[in-house]
Amino acid sequence: MIWNNKFNYPKSSKSIENGLRKYQFDGEKLPSVTSILQATKSEEDRASLENWKQRVGYTEANKIKNEASNRGTSLHSYIEDFLRGRINESFFESSEQYKNMAKEIIDKGIKGKLEEIYGMETTLQNPEHKYAGTADLVGVYQGKEAIIDFKQANKPKKVDYIQDYFLQLGAYTLAHNVVYKTNITSGVILLCTVDNLFQDFKIEGAELLMYQNLFLGRVKKFNELNNLY
Repeated sequence: MIWNNKFNYPKSSKSIENGLRKYQFDGEKLPSVTSILQATKSEEDRASLENWKQRVGYTEANKIKNEASNRGTSLHSYIEDFLRGRINESFFESSEQYKNMAKEIIDKGIKGKLEEIYGMETTLQNPEHKYAGTADLVGVYQGKEAIIDFKQANKPKKVDYIQDYFLQLGAYTLAHNVVYKTNITSGVILLCTVDNLFQDFKIEGAELLMYQNLFLGRVKKFNELNNLY
């Protein structure tokens, strides 16, 4: 794979205000994609999450959440180090869970498929629709410019359960296209479970456009809830 500094991605500072993550660009603070999605969840989704917390217990729910967050951070770091050439494949011999999960994503989702890298942990903003976020990777994947996100999970995912992942891809691709005048029409999720089951999901063309529009609907709802604009 080739590193291609095709775009000049900005640096930004982050902050948490009233429970919302915000990105600061030239004095303007924009809400994050994940904060917008969290704040505009449906009542059904909120009830489902609350039922799960009650079922497993709040202490256990927090433990599961924190373990998943730490594992996800470590997994992302190892994939990034691998792509930057900072480590060799000997790290795969480790018995650490997140490293084996990273191996699955690299072997089955990256090698032979990722052709160019434009940026990693790339900050993207949409000044037109007032939001920002961080994409795991922007580049050329299987011959198409794409935005790629790496995910980890406790168990396999069905498409119906990862709609927020697709909305994130919609948000990131739209922001990239608006700011850099690109025409990215592909979004990819590369996921591995704790049992080392690899899954990949791709949305393209009209389907990606649908998720871009659905995300803009969530932005509108977010602004209405917060009396913005």
